Amino acid sequence: MVVESELKALGAEVQAVELGYAQVQLPATLTLKEIDAQLKKCGLELIYEPESLLIEQTKIAVLDYLNHVQAKGNNAKKLSEYIALKVGKNYGYLSKIFSKYTTDTLESYYIHLRVEKVKELLDYDQLNASEIAMTLGYSSVHYLSNQFKRITGFSVSEYKRRVKIDRESLDSL
Repeated sequence: MVVESELKALGAEVQAVELGYAQVQLPATLTLKEIDAQLKKCGLELIYEPESLLIEQTKIAVLDYLNHVQAKGNNAKKLSEYIALKVGKNYGYLSKIFSKYTTDTLESYYIHLRVEKVKELLDYDQLNASEIAMTLGYSSVHYLSNQFKRITGFSVSEYKRRVKIDRESLDSL
């Protein structure tokens, strides 16, 4: 909504806005530099380089995959298959570009997102660890617990008893 509002305020005709993507008709007097400056005031930025755009599309696809897993559980497609289909590029190529331009591999990025989702579900306190493991496509609660401890440094039960451990928003990753 922020992107759409800012673009309209600049005089752009907005056709579509999605996470990481906007389709607009720009007036002849409006430059990309002006748009970028306005978006930066809101903590956003324009992506110019094709590799950066590809990485953003991949991150969005990984987040979509997490939702896909949550909906399908253990019947979900494989990460590599889903990402390749969603982005329209070979997974090996996407993985190579992702690692080259970020500090993570695609797999470790997905693991980080999944652990953040576990934290979110634990914070809601509606599912136990076994149910969360099943919901997020873990092969077992033991595997979830080991991965959670490795990433956060806390066991699931320690996390649930914590005073406050900051959790990252999934869309900020």
